[in-house]
Amino acid sequence: MKFSIIVPTLNNLDYLKILVNSINKNSVNQHEIIIHVNENLDGTKNFLEQNKILYTYSKTNIGLCRSVNRAAKLATTDYILYSHDDMYFLPKWDIILKKEIEKLDSKYFYLSGTMIQKKGADLILDAGIDFKSFDEQYLLDNYKNINMHDHQGSHWAPHLIHKEIWNLVGGFSEEFDPGDGSDSDLNMKLWNCGVRIFKGLNDFKVYHFGSISMRKKKDVKKNNGTKTFLKKWGITPKFFFKFYLKTGSSYNGPLKEPSKSLSYFLNLIICKIKKSFSY
Repeated sequence: MKFSIIVPTLNNLDYLKILVNSINKNSVNQHEIIIHVNENLDGTKNFLEQNKILYTYSKTNIGLCRSVNRAAKLATTDYILYSHDDMYFLPKWDIILKKEIEKLDSKYFYLSGTMIQKKGADLILDAGIDFKSFDEQYLLDNYKNINMHDHQGSHWAPHLIHKEIWNLVGGFSEEFDPGDGSDSDLNMKLWNCGVRIFKGLNDFKVYHFGSISMRKKKDVKKNNGTKTFLKKWGITPKFFFKFYLKTGSSYNGPLKEPSKSLSYFLNLIICKIKKSFSY
């Protein structure tokens, strides 16, 4: 089973090299890597050409959503796997996903990994805060010792979607560029087309340097993703995570329609009030 790994990047070659190396080194099967290169001020295109890696390109930074959508058009496998360019994929990640897909026997799923970071993540391990301090061997020696449960309702990269479902929902919504809120919106679109399996896999681990990816760059125009989501869907991402995706709870099977409790309606009213003041 092969995956099309889609990665947007913006002058982040030192991290991109770490990502590509981890995929080549720690995958059991050979996968299709497709990069969208924004600007190319650091020689990223030369690196990709030298390593025979597929890419799309824009002279300016077109944002995360458009970058991913453009690169995904080159995908030739049945699975779209979106990743940040500042991640390190840990050993046998692809076999873990393959086994999960075979168990599900359905195209209607959203599978995501579990991030390891120095701070601010579900799994904490200090293997370096940047490419200069990255200690690959320390990470490989210790990542199996930190774990959590498979979790419900995850909405973070890296995530895997069947290409038919990706095309059905139209990939990322480009009104969310440069990227804030795009993951939440994608999850909502998947929910509306019938996806109920939103599963974060403990064993599918990646190391994430954090706050390095293209939408965190200072020269990217800000977009209030929460406000955009609220105006589009009538609820906040927080409401969606809590009542629909049940984000962070232990995975116990496909999700169901949210229980219409008093708390649900009170929070829904708050969402409606917020929406009325968002214009």
